[in-house]
Amino acid sequence: MGLLELFAIAVGLSMDAFAVAIGKGLCLKKMEYRFALLTGLFFGGFQALMPVIGYFLGVQFKMYLTAIDHWIIFLLLLLIGINMIREANQVDEEDHCEVFRLKSMLALSVATSIDALAVGFTFAFLHANIALGASVIGLTTFCFSVAGVKIGNLFGMRYKARAEIAGGIILIFIGIKILLEHLGILLQ
Repeated sequence: MGLLELFAIAVGLSMDAFAVAIGKGLCLKKMEYRFALLTGLFFGGFQALMPVIGYFLGVQFKMYLTAIDHWIIFLLLLLIGINMIREANQVDEEDHCEVFRLKSMLALSVATSIDALAVGFTFAFLHANIALGASVIGLTTFCFSVAGVKIGNLFGMRYKARAEIAGGIILIFIGIKILLEHLGILLQ
């Protein structure tokens, strides 16, 4: 897996966190960078941790699934992408001003990083460098989350759905690319 492909995955995964961060920025009357940094640390940290957990789970089951690993990767990325696109148009009932509390931060961090757990599982099948992958995903999500709080503070929810749709499409295309490469339809 190349660095560009890894970065594309990181961008796709960070869109949920970005969208939530935009919502968090909405409740700030005045931009407070400590909240943006806190959001980035929580979301980026969990997005970096989850692929590592998924990777080690994937390594444990790899020998049983090697023959169909490309289909598993494709289906996981496809389902994650479709779910992100589907959720993009749903109304969020969460009170965004409450999400700066520790309990809410933890819940949102886990919720926005579940997709990264599945991607970590696929990294095990792709023999990807998990340290590099987790770092790129975590740093990308950190940056997108900090920017999301700022954008939410400036512009509101106008870009939330578009960000989630873009992230879902990116993950679907990466899943298709991996499947086609494995089947020999695309040259690597």
